Amino acid sequence: MRALIALLLMTVATPALADPVSLRANPQDDDGRVTLGDIFDGAGAASNVVVAERVGPSVMLPAAQVQAAARAAGLDWSNPQGLRRVVVRRAPQLAAQNAAPAVAGEAPTGAPAAALRPAPSGAAVIARGDTVQVAYEVGGVRLTVTGRAQRAAALGQPLTVINSQSGRAIEAVAAGPGRAIAGPAALQARADAAVFPGR
Repeated sequence: MRALIALLLMTVATPALADPVSLRANPQDDDGRVTLGDIFDGAGAASNVVVAERVGPSVMLPAAQVQAAARAAGLDWSNPQGLRRVVVRRAPQLAAQNAAPAVAGEAPTGAPAAALRPAPSGAAVIARGDTVQVAYEVGGVRLTVTGRAQRAAALGQPLTVINSQSGRAIEAVAAGPGRAIAGPAALQARADAAVFPGR
């Protein structure tokens, strides 16, 4: 009889099967409150559960912490890639659906396909193969590198520039003929181009 009661108690205490979710390809939040819905596709009713606060351009969360938060909210993320960290970035304020997000500094070679799309004809300020000065500025420190444009880009459009010294790809935004910006200032350049097209 005791065994039957214990079995019944275990059955009652066992939580319902968790809903499986998958990690978003590029987790982003737009208000500084990182929720399960920002991190996972299919979070459903748990989408508004806050798991962290983002105070800078991104926040890095231990994968185990994200997994525990998901489990506590009734979601199941098995972490099939075996990730150790999950990075959530600030969502661009004016992001085109098909445009690659601007990334601060350099990225590994193999740029996103969206960054390689040609610019509209006649609108380019940078042509494919042009030598481009890429400026990255943060906290009063300015770094400029020279590279070669991998695509044409109009003012405010994203493009990939291959660093002439390191050979690595830099995700930047066209700022004028032969000039591009990477890092936090890139978002402002895109916003200015959207507000004042053809300036």
